[in-house]
Amino acid sequence: MDVAGIERRREQNLVYNFLRVVEMAAIGAARTMGRGERKYSDQVAVEAMRSEMDLIPMDGRIVIGEGERDEAPMLYIGERVGVGVHEQSPTVPYPEVDIAVDPLEGTNLCATGAPNAIAVLAAAERGGLIHAPDVYMQKLIVGPAAKGAVDIDAPVKDNLRAIAKRMNRDVDDLVVVVMDRPRHRQLVADIKAAGARIRLITDGDLSAGISAAVGGSGVHAVMGIGGAPEGVITAAAMKCLNGEIQGRFLTKDKLEHPEERAKIADDVEDRMREMGITDPTRVYDTNELAPGRKIIFAACGVTDGTILRGVRFFGTGLRTESVLMTTDTHHVRFVDTLHLEGDPDAVVRFDRF
Repeated sequence: MDVAGIERRREQNLVYNFLRVVEMAAIGAARTMGRGERKYSDQVAVEAMRSEMDLIPMDGRIVIGEGERDEAPMLYIGERVGVGVHEQSPTVPYPEVDIAVDPLEGTNLCATGAPNAIAVLAAAERGGLIHAPDVYMQKLIVGPAAKGAVDIDAPVKDNLRAIAKRMNRDVDDLVVVVMDRPRHRQLVADIKAAGARIRLITDGDLSAGISAAVGGSGVHAVMGIGGAPEGVITAAAMKCLNGEIQGRFLTKDKLEHPEERAKIADDVEDRMREMGITDPTRVYDTNELAPGRKIIFAACGVTDGTILRGVRFFGTGLRTESVLMTTDTHHVRFVDTLHLEGDPDAVVRFDRF
């Protein structure tokens, strides 16, 4: 096989290697479920994810992670991962990959055993994912049917009417996911006034965003303010699922509640400029948040959720459910995996359990 063929094969293998990464992170986190130790759950997921990524034949760079900290215990922005980082003078160049990670999206959900905790990552060629600091982002997320029909600056009632019209249903048939936060009191009131139904969540708007773009999930839109890093990862999923996200970064002066402002570093605007975000008022669309041509998105359930079941343990192994998506092949795979752990007499069952 020539050099070009080897490079293509390596790129194809990345998809399944990333599946393994999120599976191992989810399994590690699931073993801590319900213990009430959210930081420990996150640490376990991070360590599992890093260990698996360092086995992948790539030159990887973390662009969405746990912050810009040298020798941080988490997967930090700028960290290099993969075999290509450690191998000297490889005979064939390793694929250069930008990676956005959330090793445990929904740390509180895992700590309490609540639904919709997932391990997730998105990857693209160099420059294929926007660099986003750890700030808040105003978001509007819809599925393929409503793509192009909504505007983050439009009144809530207008967006809900547009979604309902595109989906050939009434507004009161819609379910909108909103984070249960004081900052969303007016948003919740506006959704109620328009007649739509609301699903309040304590954490996990990334998982909710994916659900909005998957038919049959019972979620038709996600609205409100959440984390900017999660917004970029959601954009990667929307690009694979043909959904849409619109997002606007929110600086400290745009936040009303003191507790929220306290979470944002004083130098965040300088960091945003260093990352190429010069206009905080700008609305970014899906392709601007995830401009890459070759997007890979992988997620694995930690606890049972809307579209993925959590990790299930049994006597001879465990079972995971994952979703794996790519823009390169336009495949969306739901992967149900049995991990058998060393018992030669293990029996594989076909039915769901």
